[in-house]
Amino acid sequence: MFLFKKKKEVVGIDIGSSSVKVVQLKDNKGSFQLLNVGIFPLPPEAIVDNTLMDSSLIATVIKNMVASLGIKIKDVVCSISGNSVIIRKIVLPAMSQEELEDQISWEAEQYIPFDINDVNMDFQILSPDSNDPSKMNVLLVASKKDIINDYVAVFSEAGMQLSVVDVDSFAVQNAFEANHDYSSEDILALVNIGASVMNINVIKDGITLFTRDVQMGGNLYTEEIQKQIGLSSEDAEIGKLLAHESTNEQLRNVILKVNETITQEIRRSLDFYNSTASDDRISRVFVSGGCSKVFSLMDTVSAKIGLPVEKLNPFSKLLYNEKDFDPEYLEEIGPFMAVPVGLAIRRVGDK
Repeated sequence: MFLFKKKKEVVGIDIGSSSVKVVQLKDNKGSFQLLNVGIFPLPPEAIVDNTLMDSSLIATVIKNMVASLGIKIKDVVCSISGNSVIIRKIVLPAMSQEELEDQISWEAEQYIPFDINDVNMDFQILSPDSNDPSKMNVLLVASKKDIINDYVAVFSEAGMQLSVVDVDSFAVQNAFEANHDYSSEDILALVNIGASVMNINVIKDGITLFTRDVQMGGNLYTEEIQKQIGLSSEDAEIGKLLAHESTNEQLRNVILKVNETITQEIRRSLDFYNSTASDDRISRVFVSGGCSKVFSLMDTVSAKIGLPVEKLNPFSKLLYNEKDFDPEYLEEIGPFMAVPVGLAIRRVGDK
């Protein structure tokens, strides 16, 4: 959202705390064709609390990944989330896009807890304010320049150029809108649960009504399995992924307990939205991220919040050649790929 040039094709690269994921799409007359997809693991120490701790290692993984997939494009879209980004929905006097571009810096100062000169910032005008037509709702997004610079440096070291920086929750929204049918009246919650951060984005007709990042994700399962059962990190990770096949009641009980913890955070966020919304209530929830594959989580979320819960499939409407991509493989990795698919939909120069 922060860096723009003339429009051209890009590759979407999602640097997560446990892996780097890449997607390349071709715009095909209003549809998108899948050209490349891949997931490459990262060691646990490479990224800690959304901070790139080992930039050279990450750059090497990206360089090897791009080479192995035969990707020639150098322009990259990546995204940030959690404590790396500030997202605020603010109310300002109604004005044009051009006027707001001139005034956004001093308008935003009261909402950003850093020196305004130390941040990259972007905004989107959402709608007139329902309570006062002389005002408008604006989505403000900001990140500290040194965080963006870290990503610029990593991609530069990998021989690529970071051209657009997006936000995880908005990338998931892009992937959802390109692959799922919905009514313009639907209020939908998109919940993306990664390894360390959960992104929650409530949308209506393409507009964000509420967004929140929670520092919680799939690592919580691994940590609790290690703690409660005494497994190594590797065995705990395997146990988390294969619990639906396991007869180990202790393992399943640990997972069910973490399901409750994660569900409680989702419910708290959705309850907060519902309490502040006028009449609009969430009607459906779509879940993405690796945790959507965890034993019984989807059922727990649906039961506790009393709403239909579905998996977000970022490949459901993409065109692809089955000789190049195994449909079963795409179904298997789909939960992990909402962010990079959403990034790959972007083009340099998009707003």
